Amino acid sequence: MKSCKLCGYKEGGSFISSDPKRGKENKNSRTGAFISSPQNFVLSDLHHRLIMARMPQSYSMNAPYGPRFSLPPTPPVRPGPGGRGTGKDRTMATVGQLLLDIRNPALRENALLLLSKEIVSIYPVLSKNTLDSGSSNRVCNALALLQSVASHSETRIPFLNAHIPLYLYPFLMTTNKTKPYEYLRLTSLGVIGSLVKNDDTEVISFLLQTEIVPLCLRTMEIGSELSKTVSTFILQKIILDEVGLYYICSTPDRFHCVTQVLGTIVESLVEQPSIRLLRHIIRCYLRFSEDRRYQACIALRDNLPVRLKDGTFENLIRNDPITVHWLQRLLINLYGDVSVGGPKGGFGQ
Repeated sequence: MKSCKLCGYKEGGSFISSDPKRGKENKNSRTGAFISSPQNFVLSDLHHRLIMARMPQSYSMNAPYGPRFSLPPTPPVRPGPGGRGTGKDRTMATVGQLLLDIRNPALRENALLLLSKEIVSIYPVLSKNTLDSGSSNRVCNALALLQSVASHSETRIPFLNAHIPLYLYPFLMTTNKTKPYEYLRLTSLGVIGSLVKNDDTEVISFLLQTEIVPLCLRTMEIGSELSKTVSTFILQKIILDEVGLYYICSTPDRFHCVTQVLGTIVESLVEQPSIRLLRHIIRCYLRFSEDRRYQACIALRDNLPVRLKDGTFENLIRNDPITVHWLQRLLINLYGDVSVGGPKGGFGQ
């Protein structure tokens, strides 16, 4: 049984086989979280509530991943009127001190504990839609420091072993589109993006087992253009990994959900063009088109958006030779030619 060390919730088995080379999925590897409707391709609401209710106060999460820690000394602050530090001064001093502590191996763990408490502190307001800009900015500062830990080669795996990314998932579960919530989603995605950019299979496996794909798909549907771009980048890095490709392609429902969301974004780009978002979308499709082992290429032939075949985005990507090359390869892989027809005579015509 798969269990969340954050809340004790158990559900199904792990999403992927321990051996990505196996020809079929383990019979216990599917869960109810993955169904044919992309709107429901998300974490269960029960799991969300349990995370919110039972988030521990220590980043060790009651698991044998490290010792218990004591809080570091209170950072000094510049006195304000009346001998007290102003709110802005206290915030700047705290952030500056934590940044220094994270760079010091002897103080790093205590700094992470303090950051985790800062993050947990706003959980109660997430579901009430009462998050204000000040609280959002404060947590975003903490997340920005976590991003430096996630991106460093010496701290990346301990960061995963402590399951710290799970602290970010409640922010990705929100659907409120106001700026305080959007900034939280975007900064959280930045931390996950720092983890995946180094093409580490261990990182990809962890993210898959903790259900990052449905959270990315949700953000790709409701987020801002920048949040959609970062979440699509994360999806791209997952698909480029052999374990991630197997995970997506091992069941028709998963493949359908991912390609349906990608197709919806492609259609939206007709009215709101974004070359950086389109680039990641095309790279995801190209990865599927290169696959012969899991037959993703065959499945994609009848599901590739018409907008990618009829030259709709030719002017948008004209000055981006890498994206042009990817799209040409995609069409050749699927149809044997870049001229596949359509209202405008096909791409490159």
